[in-house]
Amino acid sequence: MSHSPLAFVNARLVDPGALTEARGGVLVSDGVIAGVGEAIRADVLPESVRVIDCRGDVVAPGLIDLSVFVGEPGAEHRETIATATAAAAAGGVTTVVANPATNPPIDDPAVVDFLLRRARDTGRVRVLPAAALTKGLAGKEIAEIGLLQAAGAVAFTDGSRSVMSAQVFRRALTYARDFDALVMHATEDRELVGEGVMNEGEFASRLGLAGIPREAETIMLDRDLRLVELTRARYHAALITTTLSLERLQEARDRGLSVTAATSINHVTLNESDIGDYRTFLKLAPPLRHEQERAALVEAIASGLIDAVVSDHNPQDVETKRLPFAEAEYGAVGLETMLSAGLRLVHSGDLSLPKLLRAMSTRPAEILRLPQGRLTRGAPADLIRFDPDEPFVLDPATLRSRCKNTPFDAARLLGRVKYTLVAGEIVHEET
Repeated sequence: MSHSPLAFVNARLVDPGALTEARGGVLVSDGVIAGVGEAIRADVLPESVRVIDCRGDVVAPGLIDLSVFVGEPGAEHRETIATATAAAAAGGVTTVVANPATNPPIDDPAVVDFLLRRARDTGRVRVLPAAALTKGLAGKEIAEIGLLQAAGAVAFTDGSRSVMSAQVFRRALTYARDFDALVMHATEDRELVGEGVMNEGEFASRLGLAGIPREAETIMLDRDLRLVELTRARYHAALITTTLSLERLQEARDRGLSVTAATSINHVTLNESDIGDYRTFLKLAPPLRHEQERAALVEAIASGLIDAVVSDHNPQDVETKRLPFAEAEYGAVGLETMLSAGLRLVHSGDLSLPKLLRAMSTRPAEILRLPQGRLTRGAPADLIRFDPDEPFVLDPATLRSRCKNTPFDAARLLGRVKYTLVAGEIVHEET
């Protein structure tokens, strides 16, 4: 697509790929970055270029979210591609990977094609389908990975469901390896989870709720990593939330395995104590962990052990959340709040801004082998401008998502996205 040239000037340029910050501007032409740096100034640009004075705001690559439930097909009462991508654009997310746990699941090339066409017609940002790893997400029979990849699937996962059979998962990894396909897997032993609804420990006992042991995640991750070592497939752990899992991940890296992992914005900015008096909007899978676990996850992002931070956007309607904690559905919306929640870690001094954006943009792009996530000449002009210091109180009623189940209800946050560009086109402009 061709759009009128546009320039952001007087900006704080953050390049998460190089982990650098500088003053200057960005010139956008024909959907790509045509220039970046101190030379991009209003006084030297042609009159044909639309100039936006950023007044010191940050300009950076748009965010890439590896875990988003978009609702279509079959769950339009929870979310649609139109509402999900509007929320994404408002939150500075320029690419979303769509969860295959729809109805029907994304386990057929025709469903992949449907999703891509719907995204083209109604979406504001890039929507990339992740296809099912097993047919019907049942964990028993491998999906047609080759055909699904040819149709446009960028990765393969059973969403929040783990493939419990080691034999089936080994076959899936082997099949995926032959197509050089990425397997993204939820690491949770459902039998060990049992009736648990929150993190196992003293706080769960105080609330009288059944706990989920940390080992439920780590046992599955350990199995996966051993099978990856056996098959040499491309593997990404969808959500890592415990120090036990971090230890296993580090051991795998030390053995030379090229594996990647993500955690959610909720798990690095909240802990189990935030559940308070049975707040069901904080009932998540995996559950929120102890404060020490949260801090360790932040350190792992800073060191690069954890590659990506995701929103884990999972809309749930009122009927499924306004229930006793043990009966409520898992999940929270997060597309619009991922960046501002992450900026809490920057303002607290736990993460630098380039490292936060590396985990939200550059590394996800590298995992998916996308050209985005870079603030360099010739890269796609998927860009955001935001003020990292602008305060606001989150009003769930203003969220673009169809459902409002945010864990940051009435929270004081910093960081407003003012512009979002996808391929050089403005898809969100703060008024």
